[in-house]
Amino acid sequence: MQDNSPALTGFHHLTAVTAQASQNHAFYTQVLGMRLVKKTVNQDDVSSYHLFYADGKASPGTDVTFFDWPAARERRGTRSVVQTGLRVGSPEAIRYWKSRLADLKVTHSEPIERDGRWTLDFEDPEGQRLSLVDDGGLGAADPWGLSPVPAASQIRGLGPIRMSVPDLRPTDRVLTAVMAMTKVREYSLSKGHAPAVHVYQMGGKGPSAELHVLVEPSAAPSRLGAGGVHHVAFRTPNDEEYERWEERLVEMGMPTSGPVDRFYFRSLYFREPGGILFEIATDGPGFATDEKLESLGKRLALPPFLEPRRREIEAGLKPLNL
Repeated sequence: MQDNSPALTGFHHLTAVTAQASQNHAFYTQVLGMRLVKKTVNQDDVSSYHLFYADGKASPGTDVTFFDWPAARERRGTRSVVQTGLRVGSPEAIRYWKSRLADLKVTHSEPIERDGRWTLDFEDPEGQRLSLVDDGGLGAADPWGLSPVPAASQIRGLGPIRMSVPDLRPTDRVLTAVMAMTKVREYSLSKGHAPAVHVYQMGGKGPSAELHVLVEPSAAPSRLGAGGVHHVAFRTPNDEEYERWEERLVEMGMPTSGPVDRFYFRSLYFREPGGILFEIATDGPGFATDEKLESLGKRLALPPFLEPRRREIEAGLKPLNL
C-alpha cells in the first residue's frame, strides 16, 4: 500500500440477500455456528430486516449480513461477487467441516488446494456460494461460547472474496490507483487452464485482506436476487482514515454516496467499473454501542434516528422464528 494513501486493512463485512430470513438464521447460527450479533432493519428500507452474523465479539471483518427481501433467486453471472470465503484456522478444521456438512446434508464439494490454501466450497439453502478457507491461524480469533461448532473449528472471519468482471483493466485501475491495493499474483480455478483469477492485496495480511478478481469476458451479467451478494465492504480503522477516503474518492473522480452514518459504523458507497457495489466502513463504534456485548442480537435494535418510529417499523415487519 502506498505510504500516502488512507488505510484499507481488509474486509469489513459482506451483505447478501435472503428471501427466507428464518431459514437463513437457522443455517448461519445452527449449521455454521456463527453468532447473530445484530437484528435490525435495512436503514434504506425499514420494511425489511438486516441480520448480521459474526464471531463471538462481533468483530469487524467477521460479519456476513443479509437483507430480507421477497426476491426471486439470483441469476448467476459476471459483474457480481461470486464466492465468499469464510476463514478457519487449520487443515484439521477443514476436515471437521467436510464431515459436518456431509452429516447435515449441506451441498458441498470435496476439499481442494486452491491458490495454495485448503478450501472447501459449499452453498447455503438459497444457493449463496461460500467457501471455507484455511488461513493458517493468522490473526486473532474470538470464538462464540454458545456455538454448536467447537472453538478450534469456528469461522474466524471473511476472506478471500472473489468477484467476477468482464474486463480486468478498468477494475484494476480502481483497485490499484484509487483503492491502493497491490496485485500480487494470479491463479487458475482448474488445472490445465490459463490463470483467470487476479489477487489484490490490501494493507492486512493473508486471505482476510485479499480480493480475488475472476475475469469472464463471455459470461452474461448477473441479476441480483436471493442467494446473491448486494455489496462488499472494506475496513478502514477510524474516522480520520474514513475522512481521508472521502477526500481521496472525490479527488480521483469517483462518484460516491457521500458520507453515510450507519450508527454502528460510518460508510461510503461507490461502484467499481464492473458495476459491483463497494463500501468503505469504519471499524467503530461497533455493535455493542446500543446493546451489551453478552446480549447482542436478542431484540430488534434501531439506531437513534429510527427509534421514534419503532412501533410503526415493528408493525411492518413479518414475524421471525428465531
